[in-house]
Amino acid sequence: MDTEAETIRRILQDSGDTWAVVGLSNNRSRAAYGVAQVLQRFGKRVVPVHPKAETVHGEQGYASLAEVPFPVEVVDVFVNSELAGGVADEAVAVGAKAVWFQLGVVDTEAYERTRAAGLDMVMDRCPAIEIPNLG
Repeated sequence: MDTEAETIRRILQDSGDTWAVVGLSNNRSRAAYGVAQVLQRFGKRVVPVHPKAETVHGEQGYASLAEVPFPVEVVDVFVNSELAGGVADEAVAVGAKAVWFQLGVVDTEAYERTRAAGLDMVMDRCPAIEIPNLG
């Protein structure tokens, strides 16, 4: 089985460049806003997914993953742990390759379901922290 470091590297480098960021809005004080900027600087297309469906960082937003009209490879989850499992299940349903639960987002059962469905997954980590570690 892969180490977490190998999974993180694979998600960041090999899983694809279209990232749905669930919980991303124009609220500059939220972590999702800054992390999405880091992902864009790293070459990722960031797709905001939020009930408000706002355009953020120049990208059209959608109210849910199911409404995104093109494939997303990675689903980055900025919702509380109680809601995160449902988002992971939606990621599987839309054909994502990987799910990333942000710092503080933990759902072990969702992690097991998502991995069993064949997706890469990390939880309680932040890509903005991990990107500089890639070397």
